[in-house]
Amino acid sequence: MRKCLTLLLLLSLLLSFFPISVFGAEKSDLIDSSKSAILLEKNSGMTLYEKNSDEKLPPASMTKIMTLLLIMEALEKETIKMDEMVRISEHAASMGGSQIFLEAGEEMSVENLLKGIAVASGNDASVAMAERIEGTEKAFVKAMNKKVKDLGLKNTHFENPTGLPAEGHYSTAHDMAVMARELLLHDEITKFTTIYDDYLRKGEENEFWLVNTNKLIKSYPGMDGLKTGFTREAMYCLTASAKRDDLHMVAVVMGAETPKKRNADVTSLLDYGFGQYEGIKLHSKDEEMATLRSTRGEPLHLSLVPEKDVVVLKKKSEKKGDYETSTEVRKSVDLPVEKGEHMGWVKVTHNGDEVAKVRLEAATEVDRAGFLKLWERSWRNLTSFYRF
Repeated sequence: MRKCLTLLLLLSLLLSFFPISVFGAEKSDLIDSSKSAILLEKNSGMTLYEKNSDEKLPPASMTKIMTLLLIMEALEKETIKMDEMVRISEHAASMGGSQIFLEAGEEMSVENLLKGIAVASGNDASVAMAERIEGTEKAFVKAMNKKVKDLGLKNTHFENPTGLPAEGHYSTAHDMAVMARELLLHDEITKFTTIYDDYLRKGEENEFWLVNTNKLIKSYPGMDGLKTGFTREAMYCLTASAKRDDLHMVAVVMGAETPKKRNADVTSLLDYGFGQYEGIKLHSKDEEMATLRSTRGEPLHLSLVPEKDVVVLKKKSEKKGDYETSTEVRKSVDLPVEKGEHMGWVKVTHNGDEVAKVRLEAATEVDRAGFLKLWERSWRNLTSFYRF
């Protein structure tokens, strides 16, 4: 009995010196193999976990997240269309590594090339789309790096649109997560990244079976993308996206030893996020939050909406707090205004602290009003002024 009491006393003394969490599941235990990792929630932008997230590493085919982003932006601007046929160059057809075996002179639709990139990580499809959008692969890479700067990323530089090994081609877990968030603003992309298998040239002699390189698409609940990567230098990488209720998690791991360990690390991160946190949606992305009046614009009033759902995170163990929402709108507008143009901010505070910040964007485009429209408005204002 004395020995038992002595042991209990020693154990209680040990517990008094160490926090209880040391004996539980620490966040540091979430990652087993990967050199670098991050977990963030897409809508709130809150980082929930990170490990060496600013370490510059080769991103391998996760590079194609930026390639896909520029493709989606071109589709939104209507400079390309899904059903447009793209002629494949000798250069694009010569790409090694992952490919969908395009032939020089072959024509394939933008939609199928997009599918070839998102599902099978086709390097040949990536270069073909790069050449279609910017004229040359080199010009497209320049656009990629410009977008990197526009997003405020300081630890990323691209040398190609594929992720094939190249000196000076690097990124970080943090930067890849930000690029993934930006890509996911284009809802249509998940129609491609959630495909597990499909066919190109169905029924033709050169029919090609596509199988998603992200096997978690089939096994992890709510998984909707996004992009795997592997080279001998980069090892196994994955930028994963999964959605449940009002939470949309983005997990990035880089430099894992095997595909199995990579998937285990991503699963561990996502399980932690969904298990510990819940999202509170305050406003939908299509909800009008403010309006702008432009006397020289057509239409006269511009509706402003959040670029994405306004969501705040809270630990499931915490009580729901009171949140205040305010808008900060640009004081002046230069015409014309493009749909989706950044016009201000939606800010959410809790107990005086800012907990979320989402861009306000133009819900529609606004052109310069013509002479007749301006004359009509002036006449209407004049007659209403003299009305008795």
